[in-house]
Amino acid sequence: MAKITKDTIGVGFIGAGDISILHAKAVQRTPGAKLYGLWNRSQERAEERAKQFGCKNYPTIEAMLADPLIDAVFILTNLETHLEYTAAALKAGKHVLVEKPVGQSVEEIEQMRTLADAKKLVCLPGHNYVYEASMQRTKELVDGGDLGKIVSAYVMYNIHHPEEVAKRYPGVVRQILTHHSYILLYLVGKPVELCAMKATLHYQEYKEEDIAMVQMRLHNGALAHFCASFAADDHAADPWTVMVKVIGTAGSTRYSYRDHVEIKPGLVHSQTYTAYQGSVMNEVRHFLVDCLRHDLPPLSTLEDAVTAQKMIEAAEESIRSSSVVRL
Repeated sequence: MAKITKDTIGVGFIGAGDISILHAKAVQRTPGAKLYGLWNRSQERAEERAKQFGCKNYPTIEAMLADPLIDAVFILTNLETHLEYTAAALKAGKHVLVEKPVGQSVEEIEQMRTLADAKKLVCLPGHNYVYEASMQRTKELVDGGDLGKIVSAYVMYNIHHPEEVAKRYPGVVRQILTHHSYILLYLVGKPVELCAMKATLHYQEYKEEDIAMVQMRLHNGALAHFCASFAADDHAADPWTVMVKVIGTAGSTRYSYRDHVEIKPGLVHSQTYTAYQGSVMNEVRHFLVDCLRHDLPPLSTLEDAVTAQKMIEAAEESIRSSSVVRL
């Protein structure tokens, strides 16, 4: 891939939902990048966001993709449209950042990867947590053997979501455990088998699950545990709001949302967990500066997105069959 050498990397958004607010702030704070415009299915929302972000509201996707000022497109829409819009952007010669979950199936993500490779373009999956410095430090410690033999890993998520918010998402298995999966892959590698359970505990009409847990065996025999819950916040003294731990025979590490909290409402949360905005900023900076300016690879690739999707589908199979599933 040829590096982008012009002074300003132009960015366009497809989608103007809540997550676009975080990405707009991230682009604004990335040196040498500019959000030129966006397109959204609802023109009322598009006009609102374009005014908020100080950018153009394109009348159609085609108009955005034809604009020579746009070098990179962020796919920030609902999961069901990711393949359609990612493919359109890649075919137009634009680099792509596609939010997670990246696709509805392994096959969709493989189509994105094949097209990006053919076009020699970067298609970066929105695996934002791996761009946190503490995650990268954990990986260095694991890879360097500083933690000894890894015996366990935990990725925990307990943030209450009201039913009207949860209805935007395809349940916590698809929406949240995707994060857990790519984090585990990045830090300690792919599990060899897993079993999962889910439940719906507080929704009245929405049929998808609000809590799910997964137990896994890793390639070295260690065990891992996932929890994703929209059902309740954790109000304990050391809350597992979002917590990642890796424990080895010679040491351990921790990453937590609760290390940085602002006492004001977040987009869909009761408080603002600064770490999430920070991880999106780090991800966007890596995409626009490290990948497009300096031709460095993403820290987490579409190949990782394929494996993460296989883990999600294995968890769904385990839930359906009440069995342990091998990967």
